[in-house]
Amino acid sequence: MRLIVISDLDGTLLDHTTYSWSAATPALERLSGAGIPVVLNSSKTIPEIRAIREELSNSAPFIAENGAALVIPRDYFMAAPEQVELFGADHPRILRVLAGLRQRGFRFRSFQDMTTAELTELTGLDPDAAVRAKQRAGTEPLLWQGSDAALEEFEEALMDCNLRLLAGGRFLHVMGRFDKADGVRYIARAFRSQYPGERVVTVALGDSPNDQAMLEAVDVPVIIRGPRSDSLSLPSDRHVMRSLKEGPAGWNECMLNLLMEFGY
Repeated sequence: MRLIVISDLDGTLLDHTTYSWSAATPALERLSGAGIPVVLNSSKTIPEIRAIREELSNSAPFIAENGAALVIPRDYFMAAPEQVELFGADHPRILRVLAGLRQRGFRFRSFQDMTTAELTELTGLDPDAAVRAKQRAGTEPLLWQGSDAALEEFEEALMDCNLRLLAGGRFLHVMGRFDKADGVRYIARAFRSQYPGERVVTVALGDSPNDQAMLEAVDVPVIIRGPRSDSLSLPSDRHVMRSLKEGPAGWNECMLNLLMEFGY
């Protein structure tokens, strides 16, 4: 059996306020020692996740912007250059659609509208991280400034353009018709092709509604306690694990229990 761990970042592996993963260090070290890859799957951009992977000494593939892009590092599965798979609409098209909707009177403020200083103040990111957060491939986060009724009209207008709106931990995300599960299914197939004689078991950890599809797409779904985790609901036959603690402390708690259960 080969275990593959797929994890959300904000509010899951990273603390929602401090962005620290220190509480998950024991489980991360156990996973590393066992040679179990941790595939990061986040609303963060490719540059943002690259920086976090470097700090974590993580060499596994990763999924960016809620499934907009999957990155397989060079030579990870075979002698091949880095592979980047894009799903859905690209970022320039999304910005064109948003510009048209703003002209129609919809009120919002997206990352593209914000200065680095403004984004730093809003998110708590340092300036360099805020710059990386604006380097997007296929999604655009925004803060809604209109009424609830106008938001419904906004969502319908996006659907007419083959786009959709997804609620994240802090922002609404405008994106194409894809989700975090697309990258999960792709990477699971890649691991199963790489290890045809082994049983590949996928584990995913998430804390908010934008993790729903990812959790539904794996063998072992884990819901990390957080402000919006109660709104996550999976079929009763899925045997979902829920953490008692929040954020990385809950991640550590569940991951250590799973490693013991699977004999690592």
